[in-house]
Amino acid sequence: MEDIKITQKDIQRLHVLKMVLECKMTLVEAARTLQVSYRHAKRLKKAAVEGIKGLVHGNQGRPPANKLDEALRARVVALSEGKYSSLNDTHFTEMLAEREGITISRETVRRIRRAQKHRPKRKRRVRQHHKRRPRKPAEGMMMLWDGSPHRWFGHEYGPCCLMAAIDDATGKALALRLVPQESSHGYLDLLERVTSRYGIPASVYQDRHSTLKRNDGFWSISEELAGRQDPTQVGAALEGLGIQAIYALTPQAKGRVERLFGTLQDRLVAMLELEGITEIEPANEYIESHFLDYFNNRFAVPAEEAMSAWRKVGKALDVQRILSLRYDGTVAGDNAIRLSGMVIDVPPGPGGRSYAGIRAEVRQMLDGSWRVYYQDKLIATAPATEVAEPIRTRNRRKGARAAHDAQWVYMASATGPDGQPAHLHTLEADAIGNTPTSRAAGTARRARPGRAIGATRIA
Repeated sequence: MEDIKITQKDIQRLHVLKMVLECKMTLVEAARTLQVSYRHAKRLKKAAVEGIKGLVHGNQGRPPANKLDEALRARVVALSEGKYSSLNDTHFTEMLAEREGITISRETVRRIRRAQKHRPKRKRRVRQHHKRRPRKPAEGMMMLWDGSPHRWFGHEYGPCCLMAAIDDATGKALALRLVPQESSHGYLDLLERVTSRYGIPASVYQDRHSTLKRNDGFWSISEELAGRQDPTQVGAALEGLGIQAIYALTPQAKGRVERLFGTLQDRLVAMLELEGITEIEPANEYIESHFLDYFNNRFAVPAEEAMSAWRKVGKALDVQRILSLRYDGTVAGDNAIRLSGMVIDVPPGPGGRSYAGIRAEVRQMLDGSWRVYYQDKLIATAPATEVAEPIRTRNRRKGARAAHDAQWVYMASATGPDGQPAHLHTLEADAIGNTPTSRAAGTARRARPGRAIGATRIA
């Protein structure tokens, strides 16, 4: 005998319709009781002659017409437990359609995976209430950027940092770059890629990381007179390009870039594992050639207004100079600038003039090369060296009780002629360039009695 599944609703219908068949209730009253139309009540009365079997749906017990084939289900399970095991449900559904030619819904994938005890990648937790900030109406009006330290190549590899910039109006990822750690060079490189590809944004929404905002309480005499602290290296670049810097007080305030990292820690990690990429440089090449376009096609949304707020880079604007690390140095009597273990020779100027004694602007470009400027004119260049995070130090003079000024210090590992790292020391402001020397590269000289400073001539 065939088993029939019935509900309390079916039992109630049969009871009311039996009363109609026994002439204890009119069909109009039955339709009102069952909350159906009179026409449907007539159909139910005819079916009730067969008993409860006539009231249940005829498809009960039959397999659905759109039921997934068992062989196809087994293949999906094998792929889910195999090379796509690190993908979330939505990402796995997309990869099935894109790479395996299997088109099924995300809900079907979810049910199959949960039946196989495949747990979701991220736990859903109750979110705290935060007021939503509307998107900017036009692309280029606001850019959000940040760095995210994470094990981007999987748990068996060490962590590195993904630098990311996203447009507020569209959610488009403007630039993605993997670097060893969050640094001034990483932000400047990111900004250079954005300006060369899209233009200059009107504003930047960012956190209070020390590379973006001065968090120290030290004010030099010049800063006290000016009424403001000197910006960081990145802050100076933003001012040079006329970009307004807006600082977030909480991670939730810049939630769009935080959610971007949540998505990337899911999808990018899975895609790098799928492609077998475990190093930074190949990963950056993959991001530029494939992943960036894939991500924007999947997640970017149209801006409210069709107009673009990106500002074109003017021909007269020296973007390379602005997007570089700045140091200050004094040209010594031998026409050389010394920066913490390096010596940069300054060639003679027009008419064979000497630059000895001048205060010059020393710039390390994004590729590591060096340029020296005086009165906005390029007076010297030098080959590339290691790029390091500039350190802001207070300068102390002998016998002074407190610091009077501060400077940016280059602290990379300079090398001598034998290839070994030279000893690096921070030169005091009143000692830079005051001691003429013509010693060979890598030899030590004395800045004061009892203190030797390693010097490596790079140009």
